[in-house]
Amino acid sequence: MERIVGTTVRGLRGPIINEGDQLGELAVSTILKAAEIEGFAIEDKDIFALTESIVARAQGNYATIDDIAADVHDKFGDETVGVIFPILSRNRFSILLKGIAKGLKKVVLMLSYPSDEVGNHLVDIDELDIKGINPWTDVLTETEFREHFGYKKHTFTGVDYIEYYKQLIEAEGAECEIIFSNNAKTILDYTPNVLTCDIHTRVRTKRILTNQGAEKVYGLDDLLIASHNGSGFNETFGLLGSNKATENSIKLFPNNCQPLVDRIQTKIKEATGKTIEVMVYGDGAFKDPVGKIWELADPVVSPAYTAGLAGTPNEVKLKYLADNNFSDLRGEELQQAISEYITNKNEDLMGAMESQGTTPRKLTDLIGSLSDLTSGSGDKGTPFVYIKGYFDNYTN
Repeated sequence: MERIVGTTVRGLRGPIINEGDQLGELAVSTILKAAEIEGFAIEDKDIFALTESIVARAQGNYATIDDIAADVHDKFGDETVGVIFPILSRNRFSILLKGIAKGLKKVVLMLSYPSDEVGNHLVDIDELDIKGINPWTDVLTETEFREHFGYKKHTFTGVDYIEYYKQLIEAEGAECEIIFSNNAKTILDYTPNVLTCDIHTRVRTKRILTNQGAEKVYGLDDLLIASHNGSGFNETFGLLGSNKATENSIKLFPNNCQPLVDRIQTKIKEATGKTIEVMVYGDGAFKDPVGKIWELADPVVSPAYTAGLAGTPNEVKLKYLADNNFSDLRGEELQQAISEYITNKNEDLMGAMESQGTTPRKLTDLIGSLSDLTSGSGDKGTPFVYIKGYFDNYTN
């Protein structure tokens, strides 16, 4: 029978995961049960993805604001500290900020503008043009920002993050001064001690500050890289990738996930004889066209994956072939020509015109985005995602 369905994606429901649960065994039983109930076959090159959140929950990878405060104070003591380039997020940064402020006496909070690193806007960029303000050169105080732009609330959350962050800092007993700049070197006019909170630009920011003579420079990836009095930790990313758990605690990005994905792959092989690929995923890597938010607030999309998910796609563009290489063909003859072209395509199509527009991003970034959109961040209850046919092409 002719096959007319390509990639299929299923969100799988599983039990609520708690600390100490044997996640590998639960994942395997969920896959086998879903295949039996839904009537699909487990095949080679299928993909199973599980969200980082349940991995961290099973690991019990949590920390409190007191744990954060102790680590911050160990690193900075009683110095005034510049806390620069945080993202604007109740879920991602508010609890971190409480812990940071609790460990310090004075915070100079430097916010990037018109938006943070992942696209959360303090003010619309058109308003900067109207006011004649250049965000790449102009430094604003809190008073100056308010005089120009007033009080703005986030498009989706309805929060004035300037006021919100200031209140969080002061509630922990620290003095707070807020400035606005996109130049990391600006903070050195206020203090030589800096905690940089950016995610994807953190290496460059640290380098700039160090080269400019900063005395102490740390990033979120330097905090809780080891357990502090029994706390959770992440040896690679520190506080990056963490989420709010309670009003006084966070769930960190999971530690050392590679043994988990390898174990799930092995267990499925033992049960079915098939080799599936397995990955842990966090945020997808895509941008919202309305709120202008770039979704990726985790340091990476996937902290662990099996070997078959390494690399990038190697695909040709069907419409390019139809409009160019085989523009004189129609119907079955066209289908046959394209199928033969795909079958005999080069192993590396980088730079070839036939591959233009095929989005040669990392496989884990593409599949992680697909999985994140499937599971969502709300009450779907599908932290497991099963994908079939992702590696198929027109010839299969």
